[in-house]
Amino acid sequence: MRTRSGNDDGGARALAGAERPGRARLRAHLALAVALFPLAACGREGATTGPVSGAGAAEASTPGADRTLEVEAACGSCQFDMPGSDCDLAVRFEGHAYYVEGTKIDEYGDAHAADGFCNAVRRARVTGHVAGERFAVASFELLPVTAR
Repeated sequence: MRTRSGNDDGGARALAGAERPGRARLRAHLALAVALFPLAACGREGATTGPVSGAGAAEASTPGADRTLEVEAACGSCQFDMPGSDCDLAVRFEGHAYYVEGTKIDEYGDAHAADGFCNAVRRARVTGHVAGERFAVASFELLPVTAR
């Protein structure tokens, strides 16, 4: 339609009472995205699938919250069969192994010594949190070896 000034208004006056055709589809897609958003975490690392109980339940349900744990520590590739060819420090707890960020394997002696992380699994007390597939460590304390 032409306005009094002679410009084409793109049919805006003709559609003034009706919704533009593309807007209905956009609204439907937006409504679907909003409805499905809570399901986006389903199956992802850190997403809980059931009730969490017991010691550490509050920390386990809060992603990124630092936790203090006693864990197994060793070289991820040599002792925990993790992917990679480099000797990097890893911790294992709750049935899963994570490479460590925030400290290095060589800060705790020779990794290839008889009692080093590439040849032995040691116990450690760590504070930190899981960040993706890694454990971001705030503190790492290697515990003394106990006689068996």
